[in-house]
Amino acid sequence: MEYLPREIDSELDRMLAGLPAVAVVGPKAVGKTATATRRARSSVDLADVDRSMAYRADPSLVTRLERPVLLDEWQEVPRVWDVVRRAVDAGAAPGAFLLTGSASPATMPMHTGAGRIVQLRMRPMSFAERGSFRSAVSLEALLAGESTDIFGETEATLEDYADEIVASGFPGIRHLDGRNRRDALDTYLRLVVERDFPELGREVRRPGALRAWMRAYAAATSTTASYTAVLDAATAGEPDKPARSTVIAYRETLERMWLLEEVPAWVGAGSALSGLGRTPKHHLADPALAARLLGVGAASLIETAHPDSVPLPRTGSLFGALFEDLVTLSVRVVADCLGAQVSHLRTHRGEHEVDLIVERDDGRVLAMEVKLAASVTDRDVRHLRWLRERLGDDLIDGVVVTTGRTAYRRPDGIAVVPLALLGR
Repeated sequence: MEYLPREIDSELDRMLAGLPAVAVVGPKAVGKTATATRRARSSVDLADVDRSMAYRADPSLVTRLERPVLLDEWQEVPRVWDVVRRAVDAGAAPGAFLLTGSASPATMPMHTGAGRIVQLRMRPMSFAERGSFRSAVSLEALLAGESTDIFGETEATLEDYADEIVASGFPGIRHLDGRNRRDALDTYLRLVVERDFPELGREVRRPGALRAWMRAYAAATSTTASYTAVLDAATAGEPDKPARSTVIAYRETLERMWLLEEVPAWVGAGSALSGLGRTPKHHLADPALAARLLGVGAASLIETAHPDSVPLPRTGSLFGALFEDLVTLSVRVVADCLGAQVSHLRTHRGEHEVDLIVERDDGRVLAMEVKLAASVTDRDVRHLRWLRERLGDDLIDGVVVTTGRTAYRRPDGIAVVPLALLGR
């Protein structure tokens, strides 16, 4: 299968040029091994018990391999982490070690590796990385305040966005045809429950309850629904609900697998804002996982605002929520490479909400709204204009990401950008 370039390629090259050990982390099937292998001269697949037997018995053997050496799925033999850390302390040259991991191990290394092994997160492919459409508007330039002129045209349709939501950003899955892709995603989710949880030391006594909770969480995508509401949706009509400690364990384990990634609330540190909520927005690693958990395809997303398969009541359409999920993923992929943080804004009473706040290290922000619509009205930009009034120069720019065909800047200065035109 042809390798599709990823945004983190340049970031990984930069890190390897100056750091002795880099750990690329992210969910299974996200492409970590393919990306890391292109930079390694030797490698050990530690998930392959037979081939890695010697390294399991004596992890120090990895220091004798030709460098850069790739230690794939290092969490299967946590002791190699300590071996690498000691090698770094002993003066290993930049680019000596690459580690990939799909989960935090059940048995942690003796040392965290802080200051020695630097982590780089890899997410499923952004919309731009998938290569279906040519981008014309740079998120990097927007964040730098350099995109005064906004323009571009795309042929992307609503159907294209629905297709990309269910297609997945996992490179090894998205190229499959429709039925085989659904089977692959279903198997992926089934193994999370049946194999990955036990491998991380979490016994699942009621697999059905875990699957129901994951489905309810998927239904809460792009919302700030309380965990109580998610649990109630997962156990509707059932008197015997999982204990709070069990639900916390679900969340923690999915986070350790890099499958659950909430968008934190922006608290406006140092700004004139007050009364901001602190509840995170719910997101799985890939909108395709949420779609499969809810049993919806591209056609049903377009045709039905509230499919019967969605267990959690919602004010907006499921398509809108999953489109926001796809936009959030795409923005996060680029923001990571730019050293920016992604959050969301919501006032306590819900009077004002901004879907995405991309914050530079100097505290200035780019505010983004997501609209499953081809056109943008004054009502759609009211929260961005409200935020601009309060932040002044600390707001670099305001953007509405849409499903339309044309990128442009409104008379009030707000940029309107179809997702298909938004790139690095």
